[in-house]
Amino acid sequence: MPLDSTSSPDGQRVILRGRIVSDGDSLADGLVAIADGRIVHAGPAAGFSDPAFEGLEPTPLPEGAILIPGLVDIHCHGGDGGDFPSGQEDSARTAIAFLHRSGTTSLLASMVTASREDLLHGIGLYVGLTEEGLLEGIHLEGPFLSEARCGAQNPAFLLSPDLEFAEELILAASGKLRTMTYAPELPGAAELVDLLTTHGVVPSLGHTDSDDATAAASLAAARDGLAAAGFDGSTSRPTVTHLFNGMRPIHHRDPGPVTACLRAAQAGRAAVELIADNTHLDPQTTLTVFDLVGSANVLLVTDSMAAAGLSDGHYMLGPSPVTVADGVATLDTTGSIAGGTATLLQVVQRTVAAGVPLADAVRSATAVPADVLGLDDEVGSLRRGLRADVVVLEADLQLQRVMRQGEWLV
Repeated sequence: MPLDSTSSPDGQRVILRGRIVSDGDSLADGLVAIADGRIVHAGPAAGFSDPAFEGLEPTPLPEGAILIPGLVDIHCHGGDGGDFPSGQEDSARTAIAFLHRSGTTSLLASMVTASREDLLHGIGLYVGLTEEGLLEGIHLEGPFLSEARCGAQNPAFLLSPDLEFAEELILAASGKLRTMTYAPELPGAAELVDLLTTHGVVPSLGHTDSDDATAAASLAAARDGLAAAGFDGSTSRPTVTHLFNGMRPIHHRDPGPVTACLRAAQAGRAAVELIADNTHLDPQTTLTVFDLVGSANVLLVTDSMAAAGLSDGHYMLGPSPVTVADGVATLDTTGSIAGGTATLLQVVQRTVAAGVPLADAVRSATAVPADVLGLDDEVGSLRRGLRADVVVLEADLQLQRVMRQGEWLV
C-alpha cells in the first residue's frame, strides 16, 4: 500500500502537489518534494521521478491548493499578545510561535526606540533566539529618528546619530543586527550610514522629515557603502521603512523623501516597505507603488504589534499603552497609529484584493525580503536545496497548512 506522507513514520519525506507560486511566477500543476527539511524538487508534477520518493503519495490538500514559500517579514514587533520591544523572553516566544503558525516562517525581531539598557537587553535576547533558529535577526527601528516624524516612537529616547552608541549596539548584536531605521537629515547620519554598511547592516531610511535631495543622497551613499563592503547583487541596496508612514507627505512644490525613495526603488537601488493592511495605506496607494516600482523592489511588511491575531482591546507597544478599535492600533497618548494588527498573509491577501497579481504580492513577501537580507540561498523561494518552508493556501488564499524546516506547524 502506498505510504501517505502525512503519516510517514519518520516525517522526513513529503510530497505536495498544487499550484506553485514562487519567484514572481506561477505553475498550474506543480510538485514540491521534501526530504530532511530541504526541498528536493520544486517544478512540474509531470515526469517527477525520484527513487527516494517511490510509493509515497502526495499529502492530501484541498482542490485548487496553492503552494507558496514561507513568508518573510523584515518589520514586525509581535503578535498573539507577545511582543519584541518589551524584551521579555516568554512574550517574544509567544509572538514568534504565532507568527510562524500564521505563515511567516522567517522574521526579524523589530525593536522600537528605547533606553540604552533596554535596547542592549533586547539585543542580547534576540541574538540568542536567532542562534536558536527561531529568528533571522534583529531590526532596530531607531533610536536615530526624527522627532517631527516619530509616530509611535517614544520621543524621550530619540537621539541624533551617536557613532559610539551605534557601534555598541552593532557589536552587541554579534552579526545578528540586519537592519536599522534612521532619519537621513539628522546631524551625523552620513557617518552612521557608513558605520552600518561597513558592518553589513542594511540602512533603512525612515521616520524622516527630510527633503528629496537629502533622502536621495543618503540612499545612494547607503547603496555604495553596501556594495563597497562586498555585498553583491540585490543585497547591496538599502531599504525604506514603511514608505509614506512616518514621513513628510508629498507636496508638488515640496516633495519630501517619498519621491526620492520611489525613484531609487524604480531603478532597483532601494527596496520600499509597504504596510499594505488598508489602515496604513489605501489599497490604491499600494497598487500604484507596485505599478511604479515593480514587485522586485517592494517589501510587504506588517509592522505588527502584540494585538495581531487578537481582538480589539488594550495592549502595549514596548512601554506605550495602545488601544485597538476596529483592528486599528493607536497610541493612547497621541492617537498616532501604533503598528499593525494584520499578519503578513493577510497583508498579501489585501494586496491581491487591491489589484496586484498574486505572483507579485507573494514575491514581495518572500523572495524580495530574502534577497535584501542575503538569505536567498536559504529561504524565500520554492527551489531545490532551500529550506522546506511552505505555506499551503486554499484557492481563495485562506491559510490551509504551514511547514517550517520540513515540519508541519499547522
